[in-house]
Amino acid sequence: MRIRFLGGAGEVGRSAFVVEDKKNILLDCGVKVESATEYPLEIGRVDACVLSHAHLDHSGFLPSIYRDASPPTFATQPTMELVELLIEDALKIAKRKHDKPAYSRADFREMMSKYVPCEYGYENEFDDYVITMRDAGHICGSAVSSIENIRSGRILGYTGDFKLEEQTLQKGADPVKCDILIMESTYGGGEHTGRDKLVSSFIEDIKDVIDNGGTALVPVFAVGRSQEILAILEEHGLAERTYLDGMARAATEIALAHKRFLKNGKLLAEGVNKVSVVDMQHVRRNAVKGGKIILTTSGMLTGGPVLNYITQLSRNSKVFLTGFQVEGTNGHRLLEGKPLLIDGKKFTVRNEVGFYDFSAHAGRKDLHDYAKLCSPEEIVLVHGSVENMAAAAESLRLEGFRVHTPKVGDTIDFEF
Repeated sequence: MRIRFLGGAGEVGRSAFVVEDKKNILLDCGVKVESATEYPLEIGRVDACVLSHAHLDHSGFLPSIYRDASPPTFATQPTMELVELLIEDALKIAKRKHDKPAYSRADFREMMSKYVPCEYGYENEFDDYVITMRDAGHICGSAVSSIENIRSGRILGYTGDFKLEEQTLQKGADPVKCDILIMESTYGGGEHTGRDKLVSSFIEDIKDVIDNGGTALVPVFAVGRSQEILAILEEHGLAERTYLDGMARAATEIALAHKRFLKNGKLLAEGVNKVSVVDMQHVRRNAVKGGKIILTTSGMLTGGPVLNYITQLSRNSKVFLTGFQVEGTNGHRLLEGKPLLIDGKKFTVRNEVGFYDFSAHAGRKDLHDYAKLCSPEEIVLVHGSVENMAAAAESLRLEGFRVHTPKVGDTIDFEF
């Protein structure tokens, strides 16, 4: 068996890995969106796809596969519904910018017609393989996958993005016993702030701002982060003082339709019943009058309602960044104290800015603990910078694992 690394190796973004055996199985097919969109290398023949979760760096190029083929795509139900939401939005943005997308709407429709809905723990047969998905603990519907070769009994595991530590809405990732493990290493060089301390600091700072008549502007990723933060606000009695805007509304509705994929769907539902959903312009004007929390897209300030809100904040308001900010984005510029670019013009934010690391990725300890639980013979690290992959590889080798750190374009052969 040979694995080709077409993206997401020695980098974060455009994850795409082809497992070449009797059949060719594609693990994820994403894009990298920074100053310009980057796509995976040429993919070639694909007999089946396994999609770990909905985020565009794992799913955003998948429709292109269906231009010349119609393979089944194995994914959970919420993943496919969230992918549909995100790709519809990407197509609309491309049309508005007069950009030519990398696939047609017909390719997209064909993809949606070929997916195989998977439940956690259920075995799905495909030719001489059994594909099983388990909870990855990342976002609603995210999955760690195992591919068992029925002929040999050997198992390949693929984590996609995962988190072993529990979140408010997600259980920790389930381990998958395997012979070869392809594992993300986004934070292979460090740890996240302890969860309890992070939540306590976030809530305390939110209360300080709104109790003093300011607006707490919380930019969030529509899929995953917006639901997690809303549940935290509800848990601390703040949902009633919150406005929910942007694509976060539709993504939250999808998550609520699949509560069995959440640890605490009831908490999220209670929060949704108490928030003010922004569906008209006059509601946006009310939201920035002070003493309120605004939960809105986009998480990196690259577009969406957040750019309108941030220009209207009073001086006693604060911006609460809740996730990683890619270099070159408005969010990254904000952290560096540089002006934002809004509609081609520079805008300087005078408000206080805070960063709260609500990452849904595994930290270094999670990587070690998860590897031990899966007990593979060999580990392949992906979805991390060269530095983070190297740091994770060094520490895992000290634990006795044989570890590979491929780069984009590499191939590795395995007994399978």
